[in-house]
Amino acid sequence: MRQVIIRKTKYDYGTLRPAFFGIMDSLGGESIVRGSRVVIKPNLLAPAPPEKAIVTHPLVVRAAAEYVLERGAFPVISDSPAMGSFEKILMESGIREALDGLPVEYREFRDSAQVAAGHPFSTLSIARDALNADTLINLPKLKTHAQMVLTLGVKNLFGCVVGLSKPEWHFRTGVDKDMFARLLVEIYRAVKPSFTVLDGVLAMEGQGPGRSGTPRELGVLMGSRDAVALDEAVCRMLGMEPGELPTCRAAREAGLAAEEISVDGEAPAVSGFKFPLAGSVVFGPKWMHGTLRRHFVQRPESDAAACAMCGECWKYCPAKAIRRKDKSGAKEKQKLEFDYDKCIRCYCCVEVCPHGALKAADTLPGRLLRKLTGR
Repeated sequence: MRQVIIRKTKYDYGTLRPAFFGIMDSLGGESIVRGSRVVIKPNLLAPAPPEKAIVTHPLVVRAAAEYVLERGAFPVISDSPAMGSFEKILMESGIREALDGLPVEYREFRDSAQVAAGHPFSTLSIARDALNADTLINLPKLKTHAQMVLTLGVKNLFGCVVGLSKPEWHFRTGVDKDMFARLLVEIYRAVKPSFTVLDGVLAMEGQGPGRSGTPRELGVLMGSRDAVALDEAVCRMLGMEPGELPTCRAAREAGLAAEEISVDGEAPAVSGFKFPLAGSVVFGPKWMHGTLRRHFVQRPESDAAACAMCGECWKYCPAKAIRRKDKSGAKEKQKLEFDYDKCIRCYCCVEVCPHGALKAADTLPGRLLRKLTGR
């Protein structure tokens, strides 16, 4: 039976530390962690302060590091960020300050190793440090995700794909969310995290996982040896059937969710959690896909007033579907231009925008279609 542990807490270290330690001990951390080389993998999406709920909170990372140290093991903090330098994220997130004085190593994932994967991927390139760790502690942040609905335990391990391989995989899986979910499950199977402890104290709802999302206090840590079980428990806490989450659905199809879940602890009552607006990218008869995609499918849009034209979106876009629009007049503010025929609706641009200027939005025909069909 798969076990998930739930503990209510807040960002007060006197409360959070024992909650984290208790979760780890209940999952067998004492014997597994002791004397090993431990990689701690938080969610370090982008440079952001803790109150934005974009990255794993520094106190959760500190609790993980102290737990490892007190078991006589050596902790390494690692990730491969989507944008911004690894060091800048450590500084802006408050992790460097929170772990000041602790004998930990910070090491960005850089080198990859090839591992076998299921159909249709054949092989995957995964961070060598993640694969070679004696113990890997996965520290996801509870956030919404414009493409994949939620980014939880399984999705957090996409950070074990190094650097620019991330947008390459987005492009290879294209508009097929289920294909991307299968990719994430294959990464999870390759990395095999020893523990997953989710930071849901300050979560994110709405158009996450970047600055377009809205922080929401839930006051909970959740842990498991099985990230799929944890993700299913989170779905139920938020009032969503696990089968509606693409990664949970893909895990079930891969045979990773056959056993029942045993829950230790009481989940907080969560009502009205705001999931991202995420319609199907491809629907209807195949011969109509081009027209439907251009005019009816949700797509990324820019708020010109908030956009700083920093270039992060067009540099990261795996489909090369964004460019700077030429100004027609000297006084006209520069704008982004999207090629929606090329756009694969991965919403990487929404994810990496440091100014919260991008969002996933319905077209006018798409909004009318939703009203008519009740979707």
